[in-house]
Amino acid sequence: MMENRPIVTVRTTSTTLTKQQLPNFEGISANTAGSKHLCMHIVVIPAGGKAVAHYHNGYETAIYIVKGRAETKYGENLEQSSINQAGDFLFIPPNVPHQPVNLSATEEVIAVVARNDPNEQESVVIYKAPQQ
Repeated sequence: MMENRPIVTVRTTSTTLTKQQLPNFEGISANTAGSKHLCMHIVVIPAGGKAVAHYHNGYETAIYIVKGRAETKYGENLEQSSINQAGDFLFIPPNVPHQPVNLSATEEVIAVVARNDPNEQESVVIYKAPQQ
């Protein structure tokens, strides 16, 4: 069945600070576009910066790195690692603790992030590794 709903354009010019302590340009979400099962935004990891370790309770995350190089520590004690750069796509399964770290002291990392959660920050759970 076809729907006759309008296409929504979101033009974000400012950032908000996420629970993960990173600047975020909110794009598509339940709040901005009325989406039911999706959010998409741009996250910036400042030069030398990192996110607070966290996981997304019940939701998958897809990331495309537009600029820069980052290490994503992940797993129960954040003991596993994936190093990625501009042009890479990443998939993070639900409930996997992770912490992205910018590997450059001079260049920011910019990434497009999509999640099957229309409320971008509601499923974010701050994670303290057992060994920390």
